[in-house]
Amino acid sequence: MDKVIITAALTGAVTPKDINPHIPMTPEEIANDAYECWKVGAAVVHLHMRDEKGLGTMNTELFQETVALVKEKCDVVINLTTSGDNRASDEERMAHIAAIRPEMASFDAGSFNWMPAGVFMNTPQFLEKLGKVMIENQVKPELEIFDSGMIHTTEYYLKKGVLLAPPHYQFVLGVLGAAMATVENLVYLRNLLPKNATWSAFGIGKAHLPILYAAIALGGNVRVGLEDNVYYSKDLLATNVDLVARAGRLVKEAGKEVATPADARQILGLRGSK
Repeated sequence: MDKVIITAALTGAVTPKDINPHIPMTPEEIANDAYECWKVGAAVVHLHMRDEKGLGTMNTELFQETVALVKEKCDVVINLTTSGDNRASDEERMAHIAAIRPEMASFDAGSFNWMPAGVFMNTPQFLEKLGKVMIENQVKPELEIFDSGMIHTTEYYLKKGVLLAPPHYQFVLGVLGAAMATVENLVYLRNLLPKNATWSAFGIGKAHLPILYAAIALGGNVRVGLEDNVYYSKDLLATNVDLVARAGRLVKEAGKEVATPADARQILGLRGSK
């Protein structure tokens, strides 16, 4: 792929601000980071919300407020999480999808032991409902893949009509309890994908750079941001803007182009921001 989509995962649901003070928490902070990342090359922003205690929440009003602020500032593609609070019910995890109709949203394609915290629960019943809600609202699923079996799950849902082709995959590598963040695993997972699929990848923590380099080299798209990694280099705290800017430089050094939001909409087959 000559044009590489950079996704900025700005916040996440877990990492506290005292670990990295640059993590945006409020709608205003998240929207400002989204805008600054867009200016340096992010075509997509992946958004979680935090409550007043800094914990992940699926509060629809917070999503609505943040999305409105982002749209006032720029045309970046908005990708909303559906897994920002493990206390939330199935209905709470997807209520904002119908209310906001983002262009993209995450579809975590299976359950596993997210060590050492507990079970990351994505039941077949939830995934079927989520897929149908996304189709009804013309939302493109980002199929988050933590291990190889989840690719087979998505193939089942594609055949069943719960997901629509062509699919877009996001490889999440380095979570304890799922696939390790190695180039070998990335190559293996990529080779399992349907031929018409698009894909992106990222590594957690210190694995972010090897997976970033490999994804660019293998023709994929990339994700960076403080949700996944709080350091720019050893002992140097990152900002979302720093991580996006570096990804953009690496894309260009590889002889490729940084995709614009308009490019991303075309590559991913999105309906547009309206």
